[in-house]
Amino acid sequence: MKEIVQRDAPVLREKAKEVHLKDIKSLKIKKVIKDMKEALASQDDGVALAAPQIGVSLRVFIITEKIYDILYPEEKGKKGKINLVYINPKITKLSKEQKLLEEGCLSVRWLYGKKVRSTKATVSAYDEKGEKFERGGSGLIAQIFQHETDHLDGVLFIDNAEDLHELPPEKIPSRLKKETSNA
Repeated sequence: MKEIVQRDAPVLREKAKEVHLKDIKSLKIKKVIKDMKEALASQDDGVALAAPQIGVSLRVFIITEKIYDILYPEEKGKKGKINLVYINPKITKLSKEQKLLEEGCLSVRWLYGKKVRSTKATVSAYDEKGEKFERGGSGLIAQIFQHETDHLDGVLFIDNAEDLHELPPEKIPSRLKKETSNA
């Protein structure tokens, strides 16, 4: 299984390369996505992961299926309409309304902080079949879109977060595990 690289890894500071459209269905990209899914699944508190976080400088991020249970606890186990694979994502819209949100990162263990994020975001991307789509989201989904596209541009949330503090896993309240984005 691919390890999630940590903040001192140079790949996290590079602007990731776009995936050529002809390569989206290639074995190489399928393997990258598979490796990302396995790495993310190994993290109980992770909700999303960008390819640079497994050492691959490509413009790809994924969102875990666990997001459905987090966003729609009353419908636990039901699948939603959130695309889980985003290839060559571009944020096309951000709301003017912003909030200071608690955030963490699987590549910046165990630091948390507050980051200003737009409350709504729209992303245009390709799925793993090479089909273009657009997805809008608010709350946690908007936060994930912004956090992950930052990764693809070589930016870590700690670069401009407020109130950075260490919080080891055994001290994270269960309420915070559900509300904090670890991507």
